[in-house]
Amino acid sequence: MKCPYCDCDDSRVIDSRDVNDGVRRRRQCLDCNTRFTTYERVMPASLFVVKKDRRREEFSRDKLLSGIRKACEKRPLPVGTVEKLAEDIEDELYQLGRAEIASSLIGDMVIERLRRLDNIAYIRFASVYRDFTDIDDMKQEIDTLVGGGAGVDGASGQLSLLPDERTKALAGGHRRRRK
Repeated sequence: MKCPYCDCDDSRVIDSRDVNDGVRRRRQCLDCNTRFTTYERVMPASLFVVKKDRRREEFSRDKLLSGIRKACEKRPLPVGTVEKLAEDIEDELYQLGRAEIASSLIGDMVIERLRRLDNIAYIRFASVYRDFTDIDDMKQEIDTLVGGGAGVDGASGQLSLLPDERTKALAGGHRRRRK
């Protein structure tokens, strides 16, 4: 393993631990004595994604993670939630046992999980994935979420997408009165 500090090729393993889907190794460079951590994961057989235009490209966990991160940016989600979501989707894709997966299947898996996780992240992802052409398309999707037609669990602890009547009444009661 090459040292990330001095590029020396010699290092020794100080500690190894099993983590979720691989092994975490703590290493020490034999040249500069600096310690660093590496992660090893078993790479399953190649999985290809079939795009809308019929092109094929190798599945990229980083690309999946990037798209989910963009949708969840600045949302009050627990640490590790986005990574766990991507990991679950990747695991499910490999468990299908197919060499090729349609990009629409991956998008559907992401959008379904985001719908349950966070309404705002869901709308952000849906606006790109479903290619909303105008504000009416987005409004219709929001109305579906607010109306409960999308199967969102109201007790999930999500922040509300739009204020309900009680919230509006409370907000109105806190306004300053002019004399």
